[in-house]
Amino acid sequence: MTDSIKHSPNSPILLTASLHVDEARKAISGLVNELLLESRKLNNVSDIELVNLDQAINRILAEDLLSPINVPAADNSAMDGFAFHGDCLGNNEAIVSLKIIGTAFAGKPYGGLVGQGECLKITTGALMPNGCDTVIPQEFTESASESTVSFKQNQVKRGENRRLRGEDLQSGKAAIASGRLLRPSDLGLAASLGIASLKVHRKLKVAILSSGDELRPLGQPLDVGSIYDSNRYSLTGLLNRLNIEIIDCGIVRDDPASLKAAFVAAASKADVLISSGGVSVGEADFTKQIMQELGDVGFWKIAMRPGRPMAFGMLKPVNGSSRKTLFFGLPGNPVAVMVTFYQFVRSALLQLNGASQTEQLLTQAIAEAPIRKKPGRTEFQRAIVGRDPDGKPTVKLTGSQGAGILRSMSEANCFVILPHNQGNVAAGDWVDVALFDGLL
Repeated sequence: MTDSIKHSPNSPILLTASLHVDEARKAISGLVNELLLESRKLNNVSDIELVNLDQAINRILAEDLLSPINVPAADNSAMDGFAFHGDCLGNNEAIVSLKIIGTAFAGKPYGGLVGQGECLKITTGALMPNGCDTVIPQEFTESASESTVSFKQNQVKRGENRRLRGEDLQSGKAAIASGRLLRPSDLGLAASLGIASLKVHRKLKVAILSSGDELRPLGQPLDVGSIYDSNRYSLTGLLNRLNIEIIDCGIVRDDPASLKAAFVAAASKADVLISSGGVSVGEADFTKQIMQELGDVGFWKIAMRPGRPMAFGMLKPVNGSSRKTLFFGLPGNPVAVMVTFYQFVRSALLQLNGASQTEQLLTQAIAEAPIRKKPGRTEFQRAIVGRDPDGKPTVKLTGSQGAGILRSMSEANCFVILPHNQGNVAAGDWVDVALFDGLL
């Protein structure tokens, strides 16, 4: 581990050596934990609000959701078929014939008692009738008429195809654990329990800005040497995926007074400030100078590609506020902005907002072609996951991987993550893959 990590996370860090990706993540997580401890004392980031289910998607559940009912509420059939008492079953192929005395429908239970040698037609979800503990699916029967049904004894075991009361959830037990980033299936589960609103952590307020004299807003003609600002739009999309309140601070010119004023204004309103550009060693990069005045911020060289230069730390309270503001100074190159967000910022925002699962999940795929890689840095290659004729997952790069080639991100559906000590990858090797989007 580098000497810099031995410092307190609140101390300014200026690295000459490159920091490993895992070391950077550890330092960020440690500082976020310190901020969480402070904010809980101030009732700040940890504020809780009650929201309706239709407003809860991608919010962070603040308390365990306890089931008010048993699920299922009573024993019921898991299949369409015939319900009966299973003491007539055995392990051979002898034929069982039962008299059909009625039908049980979902929502319309059968009120009578089913005796020995009798059964009921039953639909999926219908309450199990008195005297019945087993259901044989209709397709497993040998023959059936209006009055009788026959099947082999060994086609079903006693108690099969029956859902037991409280089998899925018991009343008073946690249906969804605190810290869950709520998905559509979670909202459906809450609704199935009759719960119309959920307690969630309040939305984080995140300010974003782009710095650079070369940047132009959309709708303004480009002059020589200027480019359109794409980074704020990429960041807005990434933050909207997390259901975060965005404060757009626009484009800031490369001069100390403008940067300081923008940082102070953002820090007075936001829990987190994310800037892009101005964190390298160029003569016009004033972020370091401003941050030495406004907070405790480390300027890091991270052993990764793309996204090597990055700043991270804390802005002191401003304008009478008691709130500190988490700060990320991301590189200016469009791809590097998105990579550093995915690898550092996203997990920090989730952690700050109370999420229990903050890290991206990895899978593996087979490299379709060789990938060049130098040991000594972690690389995040943009790629497309597919399948070979045998159904195995494969992955191929989206072409040139330069940090300024935003098309490489637009065409990709995943990162190929090549670890710090990894060398060249041969075609046919398995590699780690982080998918961009989930199905639910």
